Amino acid sequence: MMIKWLLICFPMLIYIFSFKELKQYKITGLAQGTDYNIMYYSTDSIATKSDIDSLLNEIDLSMSLYKSNSLINSFNLSDKEIKVDTFLNNVLKKSFEINHTTKGIFDITVAPLVQAWGFGPKLSKSDPDRNEIKSIMKCVGMKYLHLENGILTKSKPCITIDLNGIAQGYSVDLIANYLKGKGIISYVAELGGEIRISGPKPDGTGMKIGIEGPDNDGKPIVRHIAVINNGAITTSGNYRKYHQSGKKRVSHLIDARTGYPVNNEMISVTVYAKDAITADGYDNALMAMHISDALKFVENRKDLEAYFVYHKKNGSIADTLSSGFKKFINN
Repeated sequence: MMIKWLLICFPMLIYIFSFKELKQYKITGLAQGTDYNIMYYSTDSIATKSDIDSLLNEIDLSMSLYKSNSLINSFNLSDKEIKVDTFLNNVLKKSFEINHTTKGIFDITVAPLVQAWGFGPKLSKSDPDRNEIKSIMKCVGMKYLHLENGILTKSKPCITIDLNGIAQGYSVDLIANYLKGKGIISYVAELGGEIRISGPKPDGTGMKIGIEGPDNDGKPIVRHIAVINNGAITTSGNYRKYHQSGKKRVSHLIDARTGYPVNNEMISVTVYAKDAITADGYDNALMAMHISDALKFVENRKDLEAYFVYHKKNGSIADTLSSGFKKFINN
């Protein structure tokens, strides 16, 4: 009986020993014009800052508009086509998918409009007038792009692309893949507010994520705490990134269908999906919808949940959430 008891308990003793060895490690740094924060549990510091920085630099060489030698800039300067790498190929495929499902609201050819409204890599001293917008719109539309066998082609030489609305989400997914490759199963990886989570913590408790939004004065606050053990959370909002044009606040979110900044009741959208590239791709698109349409869009999709902060008709701030998002809220 003693031998049998030892055989039964031996695996449990190994588990308890391993559990006690798990420690929390953190990595922080700067990348893609923002900061990143990674927290993981492991028996040793097997994930390193140098590895993360190297990975993010590779991504920038593919998709950063701020690196002159990046692939995306090569395409934007080309007259017709380029051969893409794996990073760019994966993001482009997801971009075409989201462009289709949102009926053109999400559009990566918005690049010249983003630049014209003062949110691109180059400085812009004034807002564009109607004639300038009309001219730029001739060079906007994903119908002018084609991706096949690793070749990205444009049917108009003036077409340029901007992946800022989806690339950071994909970057977080790649960080998550790196952590998984190291055997890490419990972590939170965040880059510029885009978050990928894998839990629970070693003690069995869930991963707690602050859901941000503005208060009544427009200042960022944590409005709710979500408990999420698997998936991704991303947020898009117009209360942080904007510029003033006289008395008017100009949002950085540009509607590729009209050529003008999004101007509706939306303040912020937080999206949950199984991966960050999906959540990040949809959060901007949902910001461009009216609240009733956005909520209906999410409710009709099994792969998305969302939390919305918006202005009511009387100007007051309200919030609502999809039915599936409610299960994450802890307060």
